[in-house]
Amino acid sequence: MSRQYIPFPRSEGLTSRQAHADLPAGTFERELGKEGFFGPATHMYHRHPPTGWTSWDGPLRPRAFDLAKINAEHASPWDAPDILFNASVRLRLWRAPTRMDHLARNGDGDELLFIHQGAGDIFCDYGRLPFRAGDYVVLPRSTMWRIECSAPTVALLIEATGSTFQLPDRGMVGKHAVFDPAILETPKLDEAFRDQGQGDWAVRIKRRNAISTVTYPFNPLDAVGWHGDLSPVRLNVEDIRPLMSHRYHLPPSAHTTFVANRFVICTFCPRPFETDPGALKVPFFHNNDDYDEVLFYHAGDFFSRDNIHAGMMTLHPCGFTHGPHPKALGNAFTPKKAATDEYAVMLDTRDALEIGEAASAVEWGDYAYSWKAGPAPAKAAE
Repeated sequence: MSRQYIPFPRSEGLTSRQAHADLPAGTFERELGKEGFFGPATHMYHRHPPTGWTSWDGPLRPRAFDLAKINAEHASPWDAPDILFNASVRLRLWRAPTRMDHLARNGDGDELLFIHQGAGDIFCDYGRLPFRAGDYVVLPRSTMWRIECSAPTVALLIEATGSTFQLPDRGMVGKHAVFDPAILETPKLDEAFRDQGQGDWAVRIKRRNAISTVTYPFNPLDAVGWHGDLSPVRLNVEDIRPLMSHRYHLPPSAHTTFVANRFVICTFCPRPFETDPGALKVPFFHNNDDYDEVLFYHAGDFFSRDNIHAGMMTLHPCGFTHGPHPKALGNAFTPKKAATDEYAVMLDTRDALEIGEAASAVEWGDYAYSWKAGPAPAKAAE
C-alpha cells in the first residue's frame, strides 16, 4: 500500500511567511522537521530562545570533545581509538606514524580519511596519491593501502560499515555544482610507487572489527596497470564551492559532500553571509529528530559556537532543540564581518551513536551550559 505524509501547511498565530527570514519582532524561530530538512516541517515562533535551559540531566545532553588532547601515535589505523560509532559508521582519530611498515585493508566497508593535519603520500593498489591538510580521501572497501608522512599527520577515519561512499544528488543545480567530479584526483602508477621496496610485507585486514594478518614475501602493491570506474579519490575542502543564497540561510543538507547507508557527510567552507536585512545569518534553532549530528572543527573562526577550537568535536543527539550560541545569536541579522571563516566536517547519522572511551576521556563536561547567557531577541521584520 502506498503512503504519504499528512498534507499541510497550516498557519496559526503570529508567524513569518518565509522560513528563516523576517521573523516577528521579539521572537525566536525553531524548526521541527522530518527526514533531516527534506521532509515535512513546521516553524515555531517563541518568546524565549529554545536553548535557554538552566539545567541538564540525562544522556541526551549535547556533548563536546577536545580531540586535540588525544596525543598517542598509533602504528596502524586499526589501533586508532573509537570516537563515535554505531552499526552503520565508525569514527576514529588517528595520529599516524611517519611510515607504516605494513598494509591495511578494511573488509567492513569503505574508508574515508579526512586529513586534519599533515602531508604525505598514500600508497595503495591503484598507485600513489599525495595528501595534505583538508583532503578527503575515499578508499573503496578492501583496498590495500599504507601512508608515508612528510609532516606529522592527524586524520579523522570514517568507516561506512557495510556500505559505500557516494555523491549526493545535486538536483536542479546539476552535477557540477559544489564541486565538479573532474576535480577528483586518483592515484598514479609513478616511479615512487614502483620504488617502494621489496622484502616481506604484512597486510592487516579488518573484518567484523577483528584483525587478520596475511604476510607476503614481496610487496603486493605491485600493479603495472589498471582500468575501470572504481578507484580511491581525493578532494580538498578548498576545492568545494558552497551553495549560497543572499536572501535565505540554507540548511546544512545543502552542504552534503558524501552519502552512505544511514549517514551523510557535509562540509562547511568559507562563504559570504546573507545580505538581505531580514534573512538569518546564523544556523537556525531546530529539532533534528531523525538524526544525531556531529561536527568536527577543522580550521578557522567557528562563528556559531563559543569556546571551540580546531580539533574539537560536538555531538548533538536527536531529540532536543539546539542552535547557535548566545554570542552568535546576537549577530543573527547583523554579522560583524562579510563572510564566514571556517572549515568543518559534519556527520549526520540516522541511528544513535555510541561514545568511545577515548572521546569520554577528553570531554568538555559543561558544554550543555554554554548556551546559558541570554541572547537578544530576533530583529523586528522590516
